[in-house]
Amino acid sequence: LLMTILNYAKMGLRNKDEPSREKAFTRILDAANRGAKITNTVLGLARNRSGDMEPTNLVPLIEDTLVLLEREMQKYRVAIETQFDAVPNVMAAGNQIQRLMLNLLTNARQAIGEVGTILIRIAFEKKTNSVVLTVRDSGQGIAAENLPKIFEPFFTTKNGHDSSGKGGTGLGLSACKEIVDQNHARVRVESTVGKGTAFSIRFPAIDAESNANVE
Repeated sequence: LLMTILNYAKMGLRNKDEPSREKAFTRILDAANRGAKITNTVLGLARNRSGDMEPTNLVPLIEDTLVLLEREMQKYRVAIETQFDAVPNVMAAGNQIQRLMLNLLTNARQAIGEVGTILIRIAFEKKTNSVVLTVRDSGQGIAAENLPKIFEPFFTTKNGHDSSGKGGTGLGLSACKEIVDQNHARVRVESTVGKGTAFSIRFPAIDAESNANVE
């Protein structure tokens, strides 16, 4: 962001014509607004997301996390679709859930490569009294023989880091499983080679009064 602002400031100084200057100022304003948005999100997470288990609404937590990956998704032309229902709170450690989402979304983006879709859904499942967080990607999928191994430490199907400098250690999904267990949740994985993968995480719902208002 800083380099974007500096480059367009230089362009505005170099070019004296009004259209070029207006373009430069518009891009500087856009970058500054994005920087402020990210800063506010990070400060909010630092202020409000503790490592302690506490009543947590997953919807605003996931919305904040998406801000941090917005530019990366745009770079690889990966569209994020969301379906967020009104849901009751769950007992969770906010900073751990943010790490979980960053890992799952990075993994999904890498499975897609370039150009694709990630669907994130948060819904209340009445029959199990659970809040279900689903991350579904349109990526390459996982072979059936590898599915039982994906949460094992150091297991990976990647050759190494991609152009973003991420992936290839085999620790991402292992860390996800550890976080799921620590937050008393359960994870289910469905995948089809060539079509994509879905991770569904069920958190026990709390707040009986809230549950009564959720259809």
